[in-house]
Amino acid sequence: MTRPRTRPVRNTALETAIGRTGHTYASIARVINRVAEESGAELRCTAASLGKWLNGATPQQETMAASCEAFSRLLDRPVTAADLGWPETAFTVSEDPWRGDPVVWITHLGRDDMLNRRTALTAGLYSLAAAALPGHPRDAHARTAGARRGGNSDIDRIRQTTRAFSDLDDLYGGGHARTVVAAYLTADVAPLLRGTTGTARPGLFVAAAELSYLAGWMAADTLRTGLAQRYYIQAVRLADEAGDQVMRATALRSLAVQAVELGHNRQARDLADAAAAGVKNGSPARTRAWITGMCAETLAAADQDRHRAHALLRTAETELEHADSRPQCEWVGNYRRESFAHQVGLTLTQLGDLSGAETHYADSVRTRRPVERRARVLIGARLAHVQLRQRRPDDAARTVLDISDDLAGVSSQRARRTLTQIRSGWAPHRSDPLIGKADRILAGATSPAV
Repeated sequence: MTRPRTRPVRNTALETAIGRTGHTYASIARVINRVAEESGAELRCTAASLGKWLNGATPQQETMAASCEAFSRLLDRPVTAADLGWPETAFTVSEDPWRGDPVVWITHLGRDDMLNRRTALTAGLYSLAAAALPGHPRDAHARTAGARRGGNSDIDRIRQTTRAFSDLDDLYGGGHARTVVAAYLTADVAPLLRGTTGTARPGLFVAAAELSYLAGWMAADTLRTGLAQRYYIQAVRLADEAGDQVMRATALRSLAVQAVELGHNRQARDLADAAAAGVKNGSPARTRAWITGMCAETLAAADQDRHRAHALLRTAETELEHADSRPQCEWVGNYRRESFAHQVGLTLTQLGDLSGAETHYADSVRTRRPVERRARVLIGARLAHVQLRQRRPDDAARTVLDISDDLAGVSSQRARRTLTQIRSGWAPHRSDPLIGKADRILAGATSPAV
């Protein structure tokens, strides 16, 4: 229960917003902290914090941004700093990433990301409102032709470069060379989108969408969740301009991955369903399997529908068995049996079947290729976590030791977040020699970079 106030309210706008939520100060504070946590930040907002703000104090900029997003979710409408009685800052002003010219968006995203600028675009938090697809397609954008025009050779060059960056991501994680990807997107790719017309234009926009998608994937791996979401959305919009349903579905699927990892299960399910709707007819079987598997995970998370989730997994497995392309021939070419095993593990985890999830995570880690170091670390961390949740810290420690050679070379905040949870979970058992050895390895792997 909120304590009676002893001082008059100075911030009446905030008081009004709090009243409209119908929540207590403490529950609002928890939502604010959760919003910040989604991007790897840690706030210690409490009921007392809201009391101070009502008395006229202004929160720090990062707290202000998290509060605006929290109130937006609680009130189910966009909320600005001004709506809460605070001054607008670069951290609280945000734009709808589904509006405006996607070429302008990727130019600004890439430039600010490359220079590590703390702007509304790159420092912005994950937006739950932006996780909902617009109700109708946006109008096409008229652009002034640029000085550079692209052709088929440019499309091939961009795709080859994107694959090279993707290989680096597999080896070293999203924290390695991400700003280089942003620089390439900004300086080399975006200018071509303005000046290219004719038959090469759709292919060029698809290539740009693939690169924006990769930039989003790498940003998500470093827990830059707002930045990743914006990159993904522009990948969807670039694919729309090219009329490429497969690329659109690819980007929507990753938006679903991001949403389910953050616990926004209903939004994740809707995004996965939208991705599946775009690849029903004439799409490669491997692509359909990749997206159907994601539908199973999000359905399990949102609805806990065990029967339908398993049915979708069986469909995905059948589609993968009938894939008629070599894995590397498609953008989703790395979706193999070991990838499917990981997807099954994620789905079973959502359903609470930790034993079954453990089996599939272990299969996925064991069969990964040498170049997939980041995948081994991330899935190995998830394997250790489900073992720990089953009260087997010794097995979790063995799993950590098995992936220890890969840990040092991989920069993945997503993996680090799970590894930090593991360290916390087995803290009472650190006196055990095996667990103590694994814990020392994790201490080095999870310590902040200098």
